[in-house]
Amino acid sequence: MSRIGKKPISIPQGVEVTVNKNQVTVKGPKGTLTQSFNAHMSYDITPTEVTVKRPDDTKVMKMMHGTTRALLHNMIKGVSEGFEKVLEIQGIGYKAEMKGKDIVLHLGHSHPDIVSPVEGVTISCASPTEIHVSGIDAQKVGQIAAVIRAIRKPEPYHGKGVRYRNERVVLRVPSSKKKDSKK
Repeated sequence: MSRIGKKPISIPQGVEVTVNKNQVTVKGPKGTLTQSFNAHMSYDITPTEVTVKRPDDTKVMKMMHGTTRALLHNMIKGVSEGFEKVLEIQGIGYKAEMKGKDIVLHLGHSHPDIVSPVEGVTISCASPTEIHVSGIDAQKVGQIAAVIRAIRKPEPYHGKGVRYRNERVVLRVPSSKKKDSKK
């Protein structure tokens, strides 16, 4: 069995999991998430935990088993705790500011870059160099954070750009041109 797939998922208080054929709905204090999974997967739901079961040991079912369990775990965690990604901006003159729900990024381009959040995701600026992306859907939060980071990735010589908090950027040492001193 899959090591990830066989682990039971604990359900916190205030969270309700319902299954209708292949569609799983999770309701919690932060909201509701619904997702369709493989129709062959089955679910054992008790008041305190959920276990995902696969019908057979074919390669496809083994792959889907762990994936289904991980996605269901993220749904339960999202409606109970939520997800947040923090981005930091480094570089002289680089900054971010809010305009309504959109974030305006000044990252050294000739024009400001504007990023609009998708439904269920909120973006906020704690300071001009710190961006918080939060929501209940882990996939959407990660995607918006990746879109913001992709506008100006950390460059390898000075480390300027947008990076995740605690991301380690390995800096390169610029090579100096050596002169041939043949006399």
